[in-house]
Amino acid sequence: MTSEQKRIDYRVTPGGVFSGRLRVAGDKSISHRSVMLGSLAEGVTHVTGLLEGEDVLCTLAAFRAMGVQAKGPERGKLTIQGVGLHGLRTPAQSLDMGNSGTAMRLMAGILAGQKFDSILIGDESLSKRPMKRVSEPLARMGASIDTSEGGRPPLRIKGGQKLRAIDYEMPVASAQVKSSLLLAGLYAEGVTVVTEPAPTRDHTERMLRGFGYEVETDGASVRLRGGGRLTACDIDVPADISSATFFLVGAAIAPGSELVLEHVGINPTRIGVINILKLMGADLRLENERDVGGEPVADLRVRGGSLKGVRIPEDQVPLAIDEFPALFIAAACAEGETVLTGAHELRVKESDRIAVMAEGLKRLGISVQETPDGIIIQGGQLRGGVVDSHGDHRIAMSFAVAALRAGGPITVRDCRNVATSFPDFPALAGAAGLKLDIIES
Repeated sequence: MTSEQKRIDYRVTPGGVFSGRLRVAGDKSISHRSVMLGSLAEGVTHVTGLLEGEDVLCTLAAFRAMGVQAKGPERGKLTIQGVGLHGLRTPAQSLDMGNSGTAMRLMAGILAGQKFDSILIGDESLSKRPMKRVSEPLARMGASIDTSEGGRPPLRIKGGQKLRAIDYEMPVASAQVKSSLLLAGLYAEGVTVVTEPAPTRDHTERMLRGFGYEVETDGASVRLRGGGRLTACDIDVPADISSATFFLVGAAIAPGSELVLEHVGINPTRIGVINILKLMGADLRLENERDVGGEPVADLRVRGGSLKGVRIPEDQVPLAIDEFPALFIAAACAEGETVLTGAHELRVKESDRIAVMAEGLKRLGISVQETPDGIIIQGGQLRGGVVDSHGDHRIAMSFAVAALRAGGPITVRDCRNVATSFPDFPALAGAAGLKLDIIES
């Protein structure tokens, strides 16, 4: 059995606090888009702070397979020689997006406008995720995309199609769908308009403007005209607020903790976790706020204390959609009841995050009730036990930090996919005060 086939589990000793100063991994969403737009730009793009997780490396490998030359990444630095919007070449084989739904959906938009055929594939988890939400509106633009049964990967994209702009009202708030259509809109004739029912992360719009492409935002609608060009630029990727969340929650639930997380992206479409933790009573402050390359960043200082259960406002759900596994741990440690509604999207992530988190919390002694679009969690005393992450990186890290407040050791099964988004998590968590051992079997 090779090391790639070995299962990785975490065994975490209970107790402790989070303390010190640290900088977590670079933002995954911005890292993906840096590689994509840098490859499609004219000129040389220099990226610093790039997340060197498996998901981003899959995106980079895909563009290299289509003729893009890039140096690195090395310690977060990547230099990309862009080929322009029409400079990609036919890949010799299928493009593997690994575990990343973001990469697959955004790449579908880019590849829909190419002259060549392409196939997008992914790992076992990604191969179960729904892709009709992008393939159907892209088809309305003139793209030819075949999916497997149930609208799932692989995606077979026929090149040489003439794309036309559409005015699309999204049925569900999704930054991935919005971004896919905007990227296809670069190749479409006319003005592409995407209207979302609730605000979602706007990294694509900000980065397109950073690469010199005109993008208009009017309320809930975003529009761009096809046929322009992207001009290379320098990008400093902020620390990922999704990765910072495990440390924010860990420090907030462990009395005696005081932790500063440096240079974290606080894009207003991503700060739901900060708003929700503050609503729960967390001692959390933003310091040294500044703007870096069009993205707002700050240092986040969080102190341990007592949290209270809350009814999470539905307008915060799209702003914290990736952070809920960790927030469920905060709810389990809070006094009283926490109620989440309007979060059906959690059921079609890397796992059914509502079901998997509910299963794990029950194993650790917490009273939980699933609902179709959310969850009800009664705060209580976490006990030790064995939980299964079902291969979901965010669930693995969430249950790891839960040990700070557990009554016994927590073993988290199937943690290999943590490397897709946060390969340095065990080391950073250990440095901050988590007693985590890696077990290969």
